Formats: sequence, structure tokens, C-alpha cells
Amino acid sequence: MIIRRKSDIRPSEITPEQVYRNRRKFMGAAAIAGAASLLPVARFFNGMPEAHAATTLGPLEKSPFSTMEEKTPFEDVTSYNNFYEFGTGKQDPARYAGSLKTRPWTVRVDGEVNKARTFDIDELLKLAPLEQRVYRLRCVEAWSMVVPWVGYPLSALIKQVQPTGNAKYVEFTTLYDPKQMPGQNVRVLDWPYTEGLRMDEAMNPLTLLTLGLYGQVLPNQNGAPVRIVTPWKYGFKSAKSIVRIRFTEQQPQTAWNKANPGEYGFYSNVNPKVDHPRWSQAKERRIGDFFKRDTLMFNGYGEEVASMYTGMDLKKFY
Repeated sequence: MIIRRKSDIRPSEITPEQVYRNRRKFMGAAAIAGAASLLPVARFFNGMPEAHAATTLGPLEKSPFSTMEEKTPFEDVTSYNNFYEFGTGKQDPARYAGSLKTRPWTVRVDGEVNKARTFDIDELLKLAPLEQRVYRLRCVEAWSMVVPWVGYPLSALIKQVQPTGNAKYVEFTTLYDPKQMPGQNVRVLDWPYTEGLRMDEAMNPLTLLTLGLYGQVLPNQNGAPVRIVTPWKYGFKSAKSIVRIRFTEQQPQTAWNKANPGEYGFYSNVNPKVDHPRWSQAKERRIGDFFKRDTLMFNGYGEEVASMYTGMDLKKFY
């Protein structure tokens, strides 16, 4: 059971325990990560070299799943991120992600499927009609955003590979390349980063195979060129810079759950009644706001997802 404790720690001050232990190591690794990481941030467009600046995606379909809440400004969405492959600070991804090359890029889809296949990123862009979905993003450190993501339901990709009857879970694996991702030079986590969903979660129409935001291709620091967004779960469940999607019969191990299973459960559904052991999840601070607001169960998406957890103890399966 997770111990409930309350705290008014500011989001920028919250650091997981194992990250705190490794921060000095990371600083040393970042110093030798390469000349590109030492260039001024102004040399990069949203974390990407100027030669690979973001391009517009479209046409985009409207989605009935979008929230009507005010969107977080583009500048905040692309400059305040968790992406430990580029560093543990919130500004590190925007500063160092220019080293990531997103073309060429392929995603291998295999495991318990009838039609294993490798998709080129341009194939993924054309696989299904692109939608703009304005989703709430809630991070475990009690900060949140409202982001206009661009993509289509992950189910469209899943249907292409025809999972077998043994496929109970889906595992996502992020690129492992310490030269491009300097944060991987420090064992903050067991690289490569892995995440996972149950099959019904992966097939839920809210689960988005995400290729852009604000009508543009994904900036590097936001998980380019392809990521998952599961808006009813804490942000770390939405794997970034994906290179492999594997269907499994057994529940896959996931990066944060392996690092600290007492703090980061496999499901990680947004639940204001289940606190992180070191801070409360009952309140959150929307980026740009001064006052905190109440955290919504399932991040406000209960109507679409609550039925998947009927009968489950959501404090035990946190």
C-alpha cells in the first residue's frame, strides 16, 4: 500500500530519489556528450537542428475526445519536459535533444502477432487520418498541461499486424543510443526505456499514436518522431521516441516500475486518492497557473476508461 503524505513542493523542485543520487554523474556525462550539446539553445528549433526544423502536418480531422480547456502555450509545452534520455532537469530535453536524428526512423512491430512488420516513419504518418486531440497531460510530480497532440488511435496500427490470441499486453521500447541521447550515459534508469499497456488499454480509442503537436511534427524534446499518449495515465506511461512495439502474453517490465516498484506501479492511472510516497497527488498545478487545482480521477477521462478497471482495487493496482 502506498503511504499518504502531503507536500507543497513546487514541481520544479521534485526529483525522484534515484535521480538525485545520479545527478552529479549526469552533469559529468553531459559535459562530454559532444559539442552539439554545448551550443546555445538558440541554435536549435524546438530542440532540433535548424536543418531539421518542424514542418506542418495536415490536413487534420477534429476529434470528439478533445477537452475544451485552454491550451498550454507552445513555448511551455516544448520547453518544460520530462525526457530523462536527455537529462533529469525540466529544461534539459529542449537544450540537448538537438542531437537526436529522426530521419531515417523505423518502428519494428512484432511478438504475438500474425503479421510482424517494420514501419518507416513516413508510412506511419500515412497509415490513418491524422487528428488533433487536445488532451490533458498529468505528470506524477503534480504538474499538468493541456496539449493539442496530432496522431490517430493506436488501434489503427494494431489492426495492421493482427495480434494473436496470446497477445495480452503491448510493450514499447525507446531508442537506445547514448551518443544521441546523452542522459543514457548515466544509469538513472535501466536503458533502454520500456513501457507497457494491457491490450484493452492499447485498443482504447483514447490511446493515441502521436506524431505531432500544435499541428507540427513532434519536436525532439517531446518524443520525436513517434510516441504514445495515454491521457488518463501519468505522463511517464506515454513512451517517447519509440523504435519497437512488441505484443506479449506476460506483463512486460517497465522502466520506472523496475527502478522503484513501490512508487511507480504498472498501471499508473491518475488517481487523486493514491499518493506518491513523497508527495500528494490530490492537487496539481497547471503550467502557467499560480494556484493549484483538484486532480481529476483518471485525469477527467473516467467516462471513457473506468469500465476497464471494474472490480480492480486501484490502490493495490496503482
